[in-house]
Amino acid sequence: MRRDLTQERRRRFTRLRAVLAGGLVLGIGTTATLAAWTDEEHVSGSFTAGTFSIVGSPNGTDFSDHPTAPGASLLFTVTPDAMVPGMTVYALYSVKTAASSVAGSVQVSADAGNANGLGSYLRYGVRTIAGTTCNATTFADGTPIVDTGTVLTTGSTAMSALAANGASAVNYCFAVTLPTTAPNAAQGTTLTGRWVFAATAD
Repeated sequence: MRRDLTQERRRRFTRLRAVLAGGLVLGIGTTATLAAWTDEEHVSGSFTAGTFSIVGSPNGTDFSDHPTAPGASLLFTVTPDAMVPGMTVYALYSVKTAASSVAGSVQVSADAGNANGLGSYLRYGVRTIAGTTCNATTFADGTPIVDTGTVLTTGSTAMSALAANGASAVNYCFAVTLPTTAPNAAQGTTLTGRWVFAATAD
C-alpha cells in the first residue's frame, strides 16, 4: 500500500515536471515572436548661398556701385588738363566689399584703349596706402601694386585682400606722369584713361 502511494507520487511529480517544461518552452517561444520597440530621430538643414560684390569711392568716403564703364571719375589732386613734361598728378580710389558681401580679393586691370592719344606718352604707378590722402608723400610710402613708369595699358599682377561685409577698404593711390622725354607730338593730345578693379570671392 505504501509502495503504491510512493509510485503514485512519483508519477505525479513526473507529470508536473513535464508540464512545467512545456510551459517554459511555450514561454520562450512567445518571447521570441514579440515585435521590438523602435524610435526615430529626423534632422534637416537649411542652406543659403552668400553674395559677393564690391563698391568703390574716388574720395574714400562715399561708396557706391560702378559696374560699367566709364564708371567713377578719378579726382586728381591737380587737374590734369594742361600737363607738361615732368608733371605727375595723383588720384585716390578706394575699394571694399558691400555691406552683406563675403570676403574676396581685387586686382587692377588697365584698358587697352589707354594707349590712345596722350596715353601713348603717359606712364603711371599704383600703390596701396594707409589712409585716404593720395599725394607724392603717401605714394612714396605706399605698397607698390603697379610699378612706377608702367605704360597705361598694363595692370597689376598682385591681388589685394578684401574683408567681408565692407569691414575695411583698400585705398589705391594712382600717380600718372608725363615724362620729361615726351616729344612735341604730345602737345594738345588727350586721353580718358580707364581701369577696372576686378574682384573675386574667396
